[in-house]
Order: sequence, then structure tokens, then C-alpha cells
Amino acid sequence: MARVLPAMADILVVGATGTTGRRVAAGLRDRGVRPRLASRRPRDGHVRFAWSDRSTYAAALRGVDTVYLIAPPAELDAATLAADFLSAGDLRRVVVLGSSAVPDLAGVPGLVKEKVPEWAVLRPSWFMQNFTGDHPVARGVRAGEIVTATGDGRLGFVDARDIAAVAVRALTSDEPPNTEYVLTGPETLSYADAAAIIAAATGRPVRHRPVGVAELVDLLTAELPPAYAQMLAALDTRIQAGHEDYVTSTIEQVTGRPPRDFRSFVAEELR
Repeated sequence: MARVLPAMADILVVGATGTTGRRVAAGLRDRGVRPRLASRRPRDGHVRFAWSDRSTYAAALRGVDTVYLIAPPAELDAATLAADFLSAGDLRRVVVLGSSAVPDLAGVPGLVKEKVPEWAVLRPSWFMQNFTGDHPVARGVRAGEIVTATGDGRLGFVDARDIAAVAVRALTSDEPPNTEYVLTGPETLSYADAAAIIAAATGRPVRHRPVGVAELVDLLTAELPPAYAQMLAALDTRIQAGHEDYVTSTIEQVTGRPPRDFRSFVAEELR
């Protein structure tokens, strides 16, 4: 059962302009809630919040007892920053975005569970939205070639809208969630499968080119810090080894409807 929330709820959405944050904010507004929105470049009523500027923490958290939290970027001292952030307010509930592949992403989910009485950890598979926008995979789609070190490995791509729907339930539920939600789409696909689906839907040639880890790291370091590139390449090896080849029923259990499938996503977003 969902809590009856006032129109001005004490809910802060960190990363409110991001892939999941803006969808969480929209989902809360659909429930009649006006969340406080935080972003690095505040506009349209957003409060300024930057992980690199601790002076923004207290102001963003003033009067707030519930937070949708996206961990600091990987190149920062994520655990220390997150600990300082959690200590800057009087928080009752935090829903934190994690990863299916990394159970305690940068130590942040563990901190949340330790320091906040009511919590939820979202652990989604890879986003379907990686195939759109400015993500390297999306740029590969536009160039006609997706390059990964995943081989024939499969994973349960998940729509960010479904992640956000689970987040909204966790933020507004009457009972404390105090659990981890592993979130996937309804099927597993390889990148070759995904490329074929996109090509069939758009009429444009798209293929998957598998490469070795070292080559992928070289490609990624052209635009990412070396340590982050190494981490992303290591995740590809997990996919290749089959560690992400599973689906869960969590989204349907939480929201009451099945997760969106990749073909529907492509038809809506890439045509």
C-alpha cells in the first residue's frame, strides 16, 4: 500500500535531469507529489547539488526525510562523499540506484543500509536507454557498429521507465522496503541480438563487433579515465562469462505489470 503523501512531499531526487532521476520525478508528480529536484546546473526550480561541492549537501537536504540517490561518479571518492551526504540531513528513507553486476557499487548501498533506517537498493541490469542519446553504445548504433568485449554473452536489458516505477513505489510505500530489487527486462539478449533487432526495426545496418578486453580499454580511454575504462571492460567479461544471463520477475511483482521488452523499446525510441 502506498503512503498518502502531501502535495509538497519531503522527497529529494538527486540527479533529477538524468536517465532515471527525471523519470522518478515524473512518476512522483503523477502521484500528486512535487519532489525537490537537485542537479548540478539548477533550473526550473531545481536546487543546486554537486557531489564535488559539500557545501550544497545541507541545503539540498533541508526539510527532507526521503531521497532518491544516485551514487557519485566512479572517479570520485564515492564512499566518503556519500557518507558525508547522508550525515548532512535527518533521513528516514533512501532509495539508492546500484547495479546488478556490482552488488555494493562503490560502497554506497552498504552505507545506506547501515546509516538509514528505511532503505531500498535498486540493482538494474544494463539500461535499454544505453542504445539512445550520447552513450558509447548509442553512438555505435548510429555508426552502424556496436563494439563490446561481451562476446556472445547475454543480459537482461531493462527500460529506465521500469526502474523508475520501482523506485517510486519504494519511495512512497507505506511499509519500509528494506530490500534489494534486482531488475531486468523480460528476456536476455546478446549485443548481436540487439543489433539485429535495431537493424530490422530501422532498416539501417547495425552489427555487433566483439573485441578483446585490451582493445576495448584502449577505445574507452579515448574518452574516459583509465581506471573507469578498466572497470567497464571488466563488466563486459562478466557478461561474456554468463553472469548476467538471467531475468527476474521483480518489476511485475512491484508494479503489477510486466517489464517492457527490447523490441517495444526500439519501436518507440529508435525508429
